[in-house]
Amino acid sequence: MPFPIKICTVCTEEFELKPDKPGFADRCLECSTPEITAPITQRRTDADERKTVSEANEARRQAMRELLYRKDS
Repeated sequence: MPFPIKICTVCTEEFELKPDKPGFADRCLECSTPEITAPITQRRTDADERKTVSEANEARRQAMRELLYRKDS
């Protein structure tokens, strides 16, 4: 059984849609490969920023605990 012939939505060329083809089903193999971009470097955080984020997260957890487990009078 031959593979179905599809038309790429990006470059409008015909291609065979084969099983286990990586990428999108409506794009040819060349158009469905992701473009290689420069890796995004993460910004380093110092101790004060980490402490502030940690305290904010703890306050959020405490507030959620109080809302979830408070006893209604």
